[in-house]
Amino acid sequence: MSLSVLICDDSLVARKQVAKCLPQDWDVQVHFAKHGEDAIDQLNKGKGQLLLLDLNMPIMDGYQTLEAIQTSAIQSKVVIISGDIQPAAHERVKALGAIDFIQKPVNPGQLQAVLKQHDLLNVSDELIESSLPYSVRDCYQEITNIAMGQAGDHLARIMNVFVKLPIPNVNLIEVSELHMMLKDIEKHEQVTAVCQGFIGGGVSGEAVCILSDSSFGDVAKILNITEAVDDQIQLEVLMDAASILIGTCLSGIGQQLDLSLRQGQPIVLGQHRNVNELINQNQNKWRKTLAIELSYGIEGFDVQCDLILLFTEDSMTVMNKKLAHLLEENT
Repeated sequence: MSLSVLICDDSLVARKQVAKCLPQDWDVQVHFAKHGEDAIDQLNKGKGQLLLLDLNMPIMDGYQTLEAIQTSAIQSKVVIISGDIQPAAHERVKALGAIDFIQKPVNPGQLQAVLKQHDLLNVSDELIESSLPYSVRDCYQEITNIAMGQAGDHLARIMNVFVKLPIPNVNLIEVSELHMMLKDIEKHEQVTAVCQGFIGGGVSGEAVCILSDSSFGDVAKILNITEAVDDQIQLEVLMDAASILIGTCLSGIGQQLDLSLRQGQPIVLGQHRNVNELINQNQNKWRKTLAIELSYGIEGFDVQCDLILLFTEDSMTVMNKKLAHLLEENT
C-alpha cells in the first residue's frame, strides 16, 4: 500500500512547489489542505501518514495544528516547511512533536534528505500532482511569506524576542481602497509612521512602517531603554525597526525575483496621528498599486508594527515577467 502524504499550506503555489519536490519514484498518495483545520479533518479520515505542514496560516496555524494532533493522538509524522526561520520556532515545533523543520523555499534534495533521514522513502509510482492553476496573487503572497520570515528572524535575533509572523495581505488596489485595507490598523488610537522609497530594475515603490503609540513603552522595555521615551526616542526606535523590516523584506523579495532594490532615505509621515490622516495627507504619492500588508507582533509584549509595501502600477509589468520566469523554472 502506498504512503499517504498530506501537504498543508494556505498558499496554492507553496502546495504545488512542495508536491513537485517529492521524489518522482516514491509510492505515495498526495492530498492537500489549505489550513490546519482542513488538515485535521483529513487526518481524522486517515489521510496523511506524513504531514508536510506550514506554520503561518489562517483559521488554524501550524502550532495549533500540532497541538490538535497531540491532543487527538493522531498517528502522523509531521515535517514543518516554513519561512519562519527563528530558532525559537524550530524549538517550539519540535516540542510539539514535529520530527523535522525545512526552511522555505524547499528544494527536492533538501526534502529527500529529510525523508531519507527519517526512513520515510519507498520506491514505486510517480508522484500524483495537482492540476490547479497558479494564481498571481497567490504567487506574490508566497514570495512575501518567505521574505517576511527572513525579516522576522532578523528582528527576533536583534531584540532577543519571539516575533509573531503575520499572514501577508496582498492586493492590487486603488489608493482610495487603502482605508479599507488598513481597517485593522485604524483600531489603534494613534500611530507614528515613516516612509522609505525603493527602486531598482524597473521596479519602484514605497514602504510604510507604522507603529502604534501604545507599543513604544514595551519596545523600550525590550531594548532596555531606561530614560523617558520622548518623541525623539520614539522616532529613533521606529527608524531602527523600519530599517530592519523594510530592508530584509525588500531583499528577500528581490532575491526571489532577481531584482536589486535600493532604498532611499526614510521620511517621517506623521507622529501621533491616526491612519486616516496619514493616508489623506500622502495620497498623491500612491495611486493604483500592488499593496502588501504585514502586521508583526512580539510575543509577551503589547507591540504591533505594521509594514506596507506599495509597488507602482508600472512596476507590475516588470514583476509579472520576473514572476512568470520564476514559475517556468519551477515547473
